[in-house]
Amino acid sequence: MAIWFARSRNIVSSLRHNLNLSGILSKRDYSPRPAFTNSQLSSRSVFLDSITSLRHESTAVEKQHDLVQQSDEEDVQELDFPGGKLGYTSEMKFIPESSPKRVPCYRVLDEDGRIISDSDFIPVSEQLAVRMYEQMATLQVMDHIFYEAQRQGRISFFITTVGEEAVNIASAAALSPDDVVLPQYREPGVLLWRGFTLQEFANQCFGNKADHGKGRQMPVHYGSNRYNYFTVSSPIATQLPQAAGVGYSLKMEKKNACAVTFIGDGGTSEGDFHAGLNFAAVMEAPVVFICRNNGWAISTHISEQFRSDGIVVKGQAYGIRSIRVDGNDALAVYSAVRSAREMAVTEQRPVLIEAMTYRVGHHSTSDDSTKYRAADEIQYWKMSRNPVNRFKKWVEDNGWWSEEDESKLRSNARKQLLQAIQASEKWDKPPLTELFSDVYDVKTKNLEEQELGLRELVEKQPQDYPPGFHI
Repeated sequence: MAIWFARSRNIVSSLRHNLNLSGILSKRDYSPRPAFTNSQLSSRSVFLDSITSLRHESTAVEKQHDLVQQSDEEDVQELDFPGGKLGYTSEMKFIPESSPKRVPCYRVLDEDGRIISDSDFIPVSEQLAVRMYEQMATLQVMDHIFYEAQRQGRISFFITTVGEEAVNIASAAALSPDDVVLPQYREPGVLLWRGFTLQEFANQCFGNKADHGKGRQMPVHYGSNRYNYFTVSSPIATQLPQAAGVGYSLKMEKKNACAVTFIGDGGTSEGDFHAGLNFAAVMEAPVVFICRNNGWAISTHISEQFRSDGIVVKGQAYGIRSIRVDGNDALAVYSAVRSAREMAVTEQRPVLIEAMTYRVGHHSTSDDSTKYRAADEIQYWKMSRNPVNRFKKWVEDNGWWSEEDESKLRSNARKQLLQAIQASEKWDKPPLTELFSDVYDVKTKNLEEQELGLRELVEKQPQDYPPGFHI
């Protein structure tokens, strides 16, 4: 064996000298990262126990910080693979499943609405701050009114943004109108910020003739070509690979804009999440991925979604710059999204933002969240960790907002919404022909047959269709 190793070294040395293959095998030093100390292992255990109680630790994996760096004294050679040059070691080591310390959460405002000392954030003017708060408060009123309208049977379905108003409005404020937004379904605040009127929201929820979607979608499935806001699609995470494509298109056209897409923590369990991130990373597409980690994917808690340290670490796995931000802190969200947007556009790269927040409302009007989480938990986040109240305190402390302003704003918003609902109810529904249009330039034979069959059914049983239903 010793003779074989000696001959091998001689052969390699001869090849390198005669064929100039120094690029295949070259010496390189690596600095080691020591194994965990007892105190580190203890803190790591506490962290894992708190979020991964179902995990069974492997005794075969050596606990270590990082395998990338090896010993300075260790003489390690480098191998050239199609995937790049890599150092190698004769010692078998496995990468640990997680870091002993969680990625910290960037924040600017404390729970009392005061700026944390030495905070690194982008300043917000009085005009912008007031508008941000007005839109957050309006979003609250809109959620309440439409939720009650659904409970009264006036619309069939609704989803609120309660508890996530800061993610909606602050992210929208940080973007350019030219940025293309591909939402999930809990981001109406972005559209509100861009100019979508309360009447337009009502028209969509009631599916009348004035609805831009011509009544074809469920309520809250908004969309606006005018405001660069893709129509909401019910299937989870399908918008992420699409966002990668949109971002790449903007890059090819050399536009000073990026794609921005939203997803919930539950959506990261979908394959489209991973496909979207990987595609954007490989193609170096300007895309800002914003994940609202609100703790619940309907009734599934995050502890049953993944074993990693949330979502932020998944970006690094795909080679994407990432940050974790306090999603209930409007100033932090604004600063993080604006910075991410700048990176995406100027450096032509994707960025991932994990916004830590809480879904105070039910998943939708079809859900009763008290069946799977404690009422005290919901109340705590609604009152003590309310993002709207937190930002309001900061605006008030600056002397930019008063109780008189508050009363006037909410009263006017409520009045406008009630008027919008009344007007939407009076509008006729779209004609039946719209159900078969906008798909093909010329209707196919099977579509013509289906349209004829439906017309005959409506004429035969008119009592089964709402008043004002037009064929």
